[in-house]
Amino acid sequence: MVERPHQQPSQQQPSDSQSTVISGRHCLTDEVRHQFPILHQQVHGQPLVYLDNAATTQKPNAVLQALDHYYRCDNANVHRGVHALSERATWAMESARDTIQQFINAASREEVVFVRGTTEGINLVAHGVAESILQPGDEIVISAMEHHSNIVPWQLVCQRTQAVLKVIPILPSGELDLEAYQQLLSERSRLVAISHISNALGTINPVAKIISIAHDHGIPVLVDGAQAVAHTPVDVQALDCDFYVFSGHKVYGPTGIGVLYGKQVWLDRFPPYQGGGEMIRRVSFDHTEFNTLPYKFEAGTPAIAEAVGLGAALQWFSHYRQHSLWEHEATLLYQLQAQLKTLSGVTIIGNAKEKTAVCSFTVAGIHPHDLGTLLDHCGIAVRAGHHCAMPVMDFFNVPATVRASLAIYNTTEDIARLIKGLEQSMEFWQ
Repeated sequence: MVERPHQQPSQQQPSDSQSTVISGRHCLTDEVRHQFPILHQQVHGQPLVYLDNAATTQKPNAVLQALDHYYRCDNANVHRGVHALSERATWAMESARDTIQQFINAASREEVVFVRGTTEGINLVAHGVAESILQPGDEIVISAMEHHSNIVPWQLVCQRTQAVLKVIPILPSGELDLEAYQQLLSERSRLVAISHISNALGTINPVAKIISIAHDHGIPVLVDGAQAVAHTPVDVQALDCDFYVFSGHKVYGPTGIGVLYGKQVWLDRFPPYQGGGEMIRRVSFDHTEFNTLPYKFEAGTPAIAEAVGLGAALQWFSHYRQHSLWEHEATLLYQLQAQLKTLSGVTIIGNAKEKTAVCSFTVAGIHPHDLGTLLDHCGIAVRAGHHCAMPVMDFFNVPATVRASLAIYNTTEDIARLIKGLEQSMEFWQ
């Protein structure tokens, strides 16, 4: 199975045996947490509780050291140099590409394209689809729970090509309406673009099923994996997705770096996204011959240090993936949701059966921005706003939510601090 089975935090409590396993994992969680220097500080005189991981995760020593080593010892431009520093920098960056290939189980390293993040990866695919596939009246299918980064590029494409945007509705539970999805597909559908996990709701979408249904109609699928790579195994060959995109900074790596996986048949078909150095093989004033994959899509000097840092992050993370820390996250999510339900006036937004790492909620009478500020003064970092998912807020008829999002270094003590902070904030606001 590609999609890891998750506990259903809103419906069932971990068994005694599961609780024992979690308790036995406490030392491992401490070991992981110890490797994140930023977590060991005070904010407004209180020990930091960092619960904004869906926005960005913190970075372990392994990543910080990789970045430091690159700039101190190997800093040079890649691919074209023949001196030792350039060769070392090239080796480090291309080794990171190999690490990513293994991490997502891509068929070849040529299918791994470095981009600035999920947003650029989606825009690259949107450009390729617009230039090589779409005709007026063709359809792009997305869902109502998408991040703006998986909405706006397709709106721009539709404006440019006179294609039509179709939207899969969501249900009050925060799950996709799969029956409506199947009815939306038609002979004019040219691409499905779907999030693996919702950044606003934590819903784990059944992407394997969504892909299979689309492929039955001959439709390629792009998966936005920004929220997934840190919380569930990703095997792009098993999923059989045509494109998969994610950002390094959401999986314990640096900002400014991300990955577009694309099946080679599609990447070969797409024209270059940008022109310039590295994406060429030969240039004359009459004709330019483009480079081979993946460099055809990597114009200019890449984010070398960031790519090296991402490789280090995935190597570090892979060491812990086998230690059931995702189940630790699931247990924390259960505890958080169960305790929120005991607080008067709190409403959890999104109660999908398959859910991970994210809990969005509102408190009656307190705007989420005010609540986020009050929690900050308790040393607790959460996200307050629309989370770049305004259609989701519109669907649930709320202006914004408070979002607490978890990572493998969070603890039961963090949850207790959040609940105490909420109680104090609600008492202050009365």
